[in-house]
Amino acid sequence: MLAKRIIPCLDVRDGRVVKGINFVNIRDAGDPVENAVFYDEQGADELTYLDITASHEKRKIMLDVVEKTATDVFIPLTVGGGIGSLDDIRDLLNAGCDKVSINTTAVNNPEFIAQASARFGSQCIVVAIDAKRSTGEPGDTPPWLKGSESLSYLDITSHLDTAWEVYTHGGRRAKGIDAVRWARYMEEIGAGEILLTSMDRDGTKIGYDIELTRAVSEAVNIPVIASGGAGELGHLYDALAGGKADAVLAASIFHFRQHTIREAKEFLHAKGVTMRL
Repeated sequence: MLAKRIIPCLDVRDGRVVKGINFVNIRDAGDPVENAVFYDEQGADELTYLDITASHEKRKIMLDVVEKTATDVFIPLTVGGGIGSLDDIRDLLNAGCDKVSINTTAVNNPEFIAQASARFGSQCIVVAIDAKRSTGEPGDTPPWLKGSESLSYLDITSHLDTAWEVYTHGGRRAKGIDAVRWARYMEEIGAGEILLTSMDRDGTKIGYDIELTRAVSEAVNIPVIASGGAGELGHLYDALAGGKADAVLAASIFHFRQHTIREAKEFLHAKGVTMRL
């Protein structure tokens, strides 16, 4: 059995690590490179940088931070936010990251995921899905999807038959797309991994959305990383066991030293979860 992974998430804005609740109410959590080195030393399996305002502000991602991190950190690094072209991916990989996380561009142009996977390999293409329980109102449907018969199973009136809707631009725009079906489609066209964030649970510390995580995990055959809501070590176990996730992404419980990576791994190992100790 493959070992489960613990991945600290470093949300970065204006060169600083930040943490919010439901994608708002942001507070500072330190320097990104210093945080990355700390988690590497603690035994994190991977790290994820998310430039949380890059897409919304329509700017390039933080290559300088990635380069500095790659110099001092020796575990896999995933970087996301503001990736809009194959050149962006190339630049990030050349700067030292191992995988890229793509959300907004994937929704606006799914063919981009197929192109990226073909050029760089699916192993480094992570599709991030920010999902929120449906309000029942139509979302801002992408132009490519309107009237599409070939993708008809991505029912644009997702509120008719789904509990979760895809959002983009750092959780600012509802897209009227079924999150579970979207994950399955992304796998079909080349995604190597799914980074699944529950917007409803983000920063709340009440636990991951287990129902959402399990639904996506059961729908795809590629690894699923659960994100959004970790507040105690038991929540990590719930996502891996009940949610069937392959990895857990967490921020607050590690950034503010509520728990260490070592404590988390020992807790999960004692519960029978296969971990790299």
